[in-house]
Amino acid sequence: MKKLYICAASLLLAATALAQDGKTGWQVELKKAALDITSTEVRHAQDYQTFSDARLNGDSQTNIRAKWDSNADYHATHFLWTNQLLLDYGRTKIRPVNGPNLENESADQILFTTGYTQRLWKVEEVLGGFEMGPFADIGYETEFTKPDHANRTRILRGMVGWKLFEGKYLKKLYAAIVGERDFTDKPYSNKLAWEAGVELEAPVREGVTAKLSGMYRKYISATHHDINDLSWEAEADARLDVALSKELYVAPFISYYTAQGKYVQRRGENVYVGVSFSFSHVFSKAE
Repeated sequence: MKKLYICAASLLLAATALAQDGKTGWQVELKKAALDITSTEVRHAQDYQTFSDARLNGDSQTNIRAKWDSNADYHATHFLWTNQLLLDYGRTKIRPVNGPNLENESADQILFTTGYTQRLWKVEEVLGGFEMGPFADIGYETEFTKPDHANRTRILRGMVGWKLFEGKYLKKLYAAIVGERDFTDKPYSNKLAWEAGVELEAPVREGVTAKLSGMYRKYISATHHDINDLSWEAEADARLDVALSKELYVAPFISYYTAQGKYVQRRGENVYVGVSFSFSHVFSKAE
């Protein structure tokens, strides 16, 4: 075992020597402060009323949704330290023809993530170029308000894997092993999963950029089995960012989320189709 550790350390040091210089310094950025006007269709919501995720148990509706996505990343020659704060909240007041007024959430998420990525190699000729290396992230997920029929989401999540990143078109492509400490329901549960995700970006013409992102997470095991456990979950988002000015954008988009409860027969789905008005700003740029 000692020889194995020495061999692994030697390989890591050899690989690090292959790392390429890139931009360095702090990149502090408000990636998106958005207001979305959306129409959503939720299928089989009646089967997911006890789940914490509002994307599975909300109503079909037209709503207004606000989103904040900010980053503070430190770029060094051989590593990248990332910090992200994501806030997502949507609420609708429903006024039925025959019935009292109703208020309903369509999205509710607070996510903070910090992570370290080793910059081992830089590929120049493939897919417009990108960097690659191992990474480790840790994050905490919760929500603004407690659902009426479920506990407030509280999850501490860590992941370790391999990532391609910082490319012209390929912004992120990763695969990772995920460990979760789920504090949502008692008794608390430790969960193991694997996850893969991608972020792509390509210019269509001047001032217009196509963006596509997706994620799939498959749960492998848990120390405690609960009726609200998921077997797997996946999401995808496609949009066309059109620049109205240097920092103001309008974007037609479609966003899809689906998940399968471990003890639920039918799969839950949530589809958003709408237009997003967003603002972005770079406070500090790594060079």
